[in-house]
Amino acid sequence: MSLFIKKPVSDLMAEAADSEKGLKRTLTAGSLVALGIGAIIGAGLFVRTAAAAAQNAGPSVTLGFIVAAIGCALAGLCYAELSSSIPISGSAYTYTYATMGELMAWIIGWDLVLEYAVGAATVGIAWSEYLNNLLVQVLHMKPIAYQWCHSPFEISAVTGEHGLINLPALLIVSLLSLLLIKGTQESAFVNGIIVITKVSIVILIIIFGWHFINPVNHLPYIPEPSVFKDHQGISHNYGGIMGILGAAGVVFFAFIGFDAVSTAAQETKNPKTAMPIGILGSLVVCTVLYILFAHVLTGLAPVEFFRTTGKEASVVAAINMYMPGYGWLAKLVTVAILAGFSSVILVMLLGQSRVFYSMSKDGLLPKVFSELHPKYKTPYKANLIILVLVGIFAAFVPGDIVGDMTSIGTLFAFMLVCAAVIILRKTDPDLPRQFKTPWVPVVPILGIIVCASMIFGLGWTNWLRLFGWLAIGFVIYFNYSKKHSKLRQGGDKS
Repeated sequence: MSLFIKKPVSDLMAEAADSEKGLKRTLTAGSLVALGIGAIIGAGLFVRTAAAAAQNAGPSVTLGFIVAAIGCALAGLCYAELSSSIPISGSAYTYTYATMGELMAWIIGWDLVLEYAVGAATVGIAWSEYLNNLLVQVLHMKPIAYQWCHSPFEISAVTGEHGLINLPALLIVSLLSLLLIKGTQESAFVNGIIVITKVSIVILIIIFGWHFINPVNHLPYIPEPSVFKDHQGISHNYGGIMGILGAAGVVFFAFIGFDAVSTAAQETKNPKTAMPIGILGSLVVCTVLYILFAHVLTGLAPVEFFRTTGKEASVVAAINMYMPGYGWLAKLVTVAILAGFSSVILVMLLGQSRVFYSMSKDGLLPKVFSELHPKYKTPYKANLIILVLVGIFAAFVPGDIVGDMTSIGTLFAFMLVCAAVIILRKTDPDLPRQFKTPWVPVVPILGIIVCASMIFGLGWTNWLRLFGWLAIGFVIYFNYSKKHSKLRQGGDKS
């Protein structure tokens, strides 16, 4: 049987209609927009903006945000059509299974692990670091002892202490996993509170920071092309077109998350209208905030500041140095980053469990991942297994955030979603579509081109990491998934 056997769209629609046995439908268009913003506006905005300005584009990082936003918007239009037409959890995995076949679906499902599970763990580790910042700088308390907030592989450069376990990272992953088990509606409510908090702080930075912009810092707006070496000796294309594309690839990490909205399609009331609003609405809000934020940040301080003094804490450092009298705002940034991390972890864990739920229903993963809680109607066993896996990673592995690696995996997923729209228009022209991507195939093709250009800007080292990750996935597929596929066995035998 072919490796590219496709799951019939009729089967997917039957699953969507069978709400009695499925996930509980509780989400509205408003809660989807909040989920999208919750996943998108995280620490990526505060950390990656400064990194892209320092390494790639200088003031023209705003143009990098625009390129990234165009790529996301083109992919978002395709996501909106597919999620409203096939309202099933699983996101890009499900759409690829129906249009390109099982092997490609497995590749994208495995690829989404890179975005959701690995992303949640690394963000959990960073959450732990910023918790100490909150305790010391805002609450004026003693920090958590080094050994209890670092992995066993880390040694303090100051005291020489060895880490034992990262308890705060394990704690936040555990709390948010348990919240997801309790219910998606409750999770969405908590996420909504977090979103209001961090969006308010971003808006305050834009409003107050605007008055401190030094126009000299925006000249030249697009620097002359050159090569910049960071403190690790890694070369980056700086300035010119390649610098802007490189910046787009870097800040793309700050957009990751809107696609997680599509994983909640099976838990959404009236998904045919709510899904497009959730996906595109969250993208529009975040894009406007991102461009304004980047313009203000690069106007506050020169590029050299972000390469030396600022680094990871660039936003806080820039406010303290270039906005006298606004130390309280710098403290709020620490709160916003912690809130941002929390909501990103929440939505990433939600997305991962729903992708595993769909893959398990298809037999590509063990049945345990699709078993629902009798009361809460959530895939609680999947949440618990993911809690253990992500928790172990967060507690015992050093915390270098793999932003570029996560970005390249997500861009690859976006390209396949764009292609899926074109294919499904040919294979199932009569499928009811509440929302239609305009100008097909032009928009999906442009989406593929823009996403591919950002992958190109990220460089060959990240391409290599992606291929290595996919190689591990192939081993699992050919040794387990291919043999247990329900589609290959002739249907659902659960």
